[in-house]
Amino acid sequence: MARESALLRVKEGYTTGVRSLAARSMVGLARTRVTPDALTALGLAICATAAVAVYFEYRNEILWFWAGAILFVAGSLLDVLDGALARQSGRGTPFGAFLDSTTDRVGEAVMLGVIAIVFAREGNEIALAATFAAMTASFLVSYTRARAEALSLKGDVGIGSRAERVTLIVSGLFLAPWGLLSWAVYLLNVTAWLTVVQRVLHVRRQLKQD
Repeated sequence: MARESALLRVKEGYTTGVRSLAARSMVGLARTRVTPDALTALGLAICATAAVAVYFEYRNEILWFWAGAILFVAGSLLDVLDGALARQSGRGTPFGAFLDSTTDRVGEAVMLGVIAIVFAREGNEIALAATFAAMTASFLVSYTRARAEALSLKGDVGIGSRAERVTLIVSGLFLAPWGLLSWAVYLLNVTAWLTVVQRVLHVRRQLKQD
């Protein structure tokens, strides 16, 4: 419990810091006609472009893996900025929040899908299976939070939320030319599945307290 509380405090600290920085960066953009939904769509398009770049890794590993990593960071960053713009401009809508959450899953799934293609080319069946397991876990991380909040409970605990998953994927892409992408996927599995278990137990604990 103490360790979990410490991790939660650390996570809340950097999450608050990132959101504060994003909010300050959106002050000027909030005065324009750019909408949060436009940033959401742009972020998804960039993540899809990142996946296309990774697909061509067989031509030049460093060039295409790194291009994919940089683009994926940029696309994922817009995931933070669209919410900040919605809050700053006052143009956020329930549908916009729904669209944002949905496109987040799509962007991550597209990248993991192309990583699976890379492992299939290499004949690495273990890493291929791990990639599909990681994709499943990433969806469950989001699903468990959504179901918890539908029950008016807190469901955002754990160390494998989207920010951490993006960090692991990007790190794996940068290290992929040296054969370390599979290890990033294995670590992604550990953190994501652990988070699923943490959230299930956290919801169970809250329901018992009622």
